[in-house]
Amino acid sequence: MEKSLIKPFIAKRVAQEFTDGMVVNLGIGLPVLCTSFLPEGIHVTVHSELGIVGQGPAPDEAHADPMHIVDAGGSASSIVLGGAFSDSSDSFGLIRGGHVDAVVLGGLEVDQEGSLANWIIPGKKMPGMGAMDLLVGAKKVIVAMEHTAKGNPKILTKCRLPYTAVHCVDMIVTEMGVMDVTPEGIVLREYNPEFTVEQIQAATEAKLIISPDLKPMA
Repeated sequence: MEKSLIKPFIAKRVAQEFTDGMVVNLGIGLPVLCTSFLPEGIHVTVHSELGIVGQGPAPDEAHADPMHIVDAGGSASSIVLGGAFSDSSDSFGLIRGGHVDAVVLGGLEVDQEGSLANWIIPGKKMPGMGAMDLLVGAKKVIVAMEHTAKGNPKILTKCRLPYTAVHCVDMIVTEMGVMDVTPEGIVLREYNPEFTVEQIQAATEAKLIISPDLKPMA
């Protein structure tokens, strides 16, 4: 699959998981793209742990206010009509109180137990603190990421990097397929027709359970 198409492809598929009226939290990078692909008639409220309920799209340069309105990555953002600001305690109270319907995050590693590592590569990289509260407070956790990193599997039997949270992931969406994390393991329920099931398994360390209702990704 052409590299430039991967992130929009994943974001478009994740957006199909949203239903009208949901409150969603979107992580840095790829997850933010999801609202660009909402199905017709579906409206969601985007929550930012920085203290926005009703976060809007990235503004054009003329209307950006990077000193006051930013997304989780520190880039200029906006707020929709009717949106609101809150302090950190109220924002995290929404998360810990179970009021966020879904969170979409990227991942460095995910394992077959539904544990996620996405905040640090010791001695090399520290992308951020990883949204631990969101992983345990949101009603549904979706990891949206590329299937491999430099050809190495990111869906593992057991995470090797430090955990962000354990037993928290409900769904994984990559350019290769859509997978549900179940007590029995990771179930491949949709596949990208550009890849065979054998190729998807070869790019995955964890043993995939192939759904009897396996279908192409929409």
